[in-house]
Amino acid sequence: MNITERHQLILQKLQENGKVDIQELSDSLQVSGVTIRKDLKLLEEKKLLYRTKGGGSTQNPYTIERPINEKEFIKMEEKKRIAKAAVELIGHNDSIIIGSGTTVFELTRVLHPNKHLTVITPALKVALELCNRPHIDVLQIGGLIHQSSSAAAGSFAERLLDDISCGVLFVGVDGIDPEFGLSITNLAEASLNMKMISLAQTVVVMADSSKFDRRGIGRICSLEQVDYIITDNLINADTVKMLTERGVKVIIAE
Repeated sequence: MNITERHQLILQKLQENGKVDIQELSDSLQVSGVTIRKDLKLLEEKKLLYRTKGGGSTQNPYTIERPINEKEFIKMEEKKRIAKAAVELIGHNDSIIIGSGTTVFELTRVLHPNKHLTVITPALKVALELCNRPHIDVLQIGGLIHQSSSAAAGSFAERLLDDISCGVLFVGVDGIDPEFGLSITNLAEASLNMKMISLAQTVVVMADSSKFDRRGIGRICSLEQVDYIITDNLINADTVKMLTERGVKVIIAE
């Protein structure tokens, strides 16, 4: 099989499955992995695919940062369902952290506790939404406010968390990748997210299905550090199996 025939077969498999695996292509085409990597590089240069770790994909695995006022209109119904499922995980905890992002913000809309709850947050929108809500005290994390997210980050914000512990952290992400872990597109906020993850007893990730097999620039944790992922019903069954095997409880918001 010559190079043109290999490329045609690779593109055919890519069209059928949305992604290809180097080892599988090497076995089926009976060529070395080095040859397949060179093929994928040439196809990427022609803008016919995106190279990923161990293969190629039709989708760009790297997500870009968007302003919060633009992101809030994306997958609105899915975010609302995810939020309704998330509120059930608060349980008997008297303190939670709500991170920044449009998906976790939806949690504030359905958060109406009948007993006292302290909400810790770096997000201005979260604090403003909850500051006059009955039974809720808000601890606003201060620091440099980033325009794209309307949330605080930096050393001032992290120092405030040094003497704090909480029951549940609800965090949004821009990418969930089996190898790279969980990531966001705002590098300045990645360190604060890592800090929040370290002090929470339970870590709950709220992310719609479009966030899977994507990567942001700033890694915040591995999959093994996550207790729950709440997502929508478009998540791939193989992805659910992989997450479960890695110890993550997956909740599909119907």
